[in-house]
Amino acid sequence: MKICIYGAGSIGCYLGGRLVAAGVNVDFIVRPKIQHQLQQYGLTVSDYLGQTYAIPASQLQLSSESSLATQADIIFVCVKSASTEQVAHELKEILKKNTIIISFQNGLSNVGILKQVLSEHTILEGMVPFNVAALGNGVFHQGTDGVLYVKKHAGLNELVIAFNSAQLELKLEDDMQAIQWAKLLLNLNNSVNALSQLPLKQQLSIRAYRQCLAMAQIEALALLKIAKIKPAQLTALPAQFVPFVLKLPNSIFNLLSKKMLAIDPLARSSMADDLMAGRATEIDWINGEVVRLATQLNLKAPINQKLIELIKQSEITPKAWSANALSDQLEGVNKAEFK
Repeated sequence: MKICIYGAGSIGCYLGGRLVAAGVNVDFIVRPKIQHQLQQYGLTVSDYLGQTYAIPASQLQLSSESSLATQADIIFVCVKSASTEQVAHELKEILKKNTIIISFQNGLSNVGILKQVLSEHTILEGMVPFNVAALGNGVFHQGTDGVLYVKKHAGLNELVIAFNSAQLELKLEDDMQAIQWAKLLLNLNNSVNALSQLPLKQQLSIRAYRQCLAMAQIEALALLKIAKIKPAQLTALPAQFVPFVLKLPNSIFNLLSKKMLAIDPLARSSMADDLMAGRATEIDWINGEVVRLATQLNLKAPINQKLIELIKQSEITPKAWSANALSDQLEGVNKAEFK
């Protein structure tokens, strides 16, 4: 089995690195900047449990050309969501018809885009639950825990074995919509974390920031209930109870959420990384998914819409929001909505 990582950024390099360390045949399609970094330093993947795997550059199959994907049996699409359509057209020109494509991307819209362009191929939803930080010099660090999910398909048995050999659990799931919405509810914290400019663990230790996340989640959960979509349970608590735990005082929250706070001090959201690097964020594929659902229901999602506006402002002029200032902004939206 040959796997190709198409768009090897933080997630792609981490998943590919773990698989290569386990002896799996992996090709990496990377941006020239990442290619040069990996050629110079090799690839090192580490995690919050203290495990580290170092792969020398000589063992990495790297290219910036899409043609590297031609011989792949399975392709992981790991590009930013804004690039999905472009990648789909690039793949359409080169792929053999029996290639399986798995979208390990944020949001819920990417598989639909891939299927529209690559109508003759098998396109499957995937979900990466954990945070990966790019630490520089070819080092990619998993800062939180979680189980990988992919849409159930008969052609994935060898892939499951490969992930098991890499000590990464991969589950095959029929209802990926429920899984994706559950992940997206957790990812609503990406915008709060990016606006805070703090590491994830520190940000979640501050009650007012957690209340901001809770407001965004409560709004999304109300819309999901109207749409009759039940998110899967990815954490110790069902999704509908998480906002109420988030709003608890620190003393109680810390007792009830030890697993939730089992976060490496190095961990930060990918959206925070994008803002720090001056890149466009994926806010339209995270909080934007909630706004799109609201629009489909002829309703509004003012909390998530406000977070989108604040992130887009920060893309132009970066600003660190204090917990109380951000909470006041979102509370103000709530009050205006119910006048």
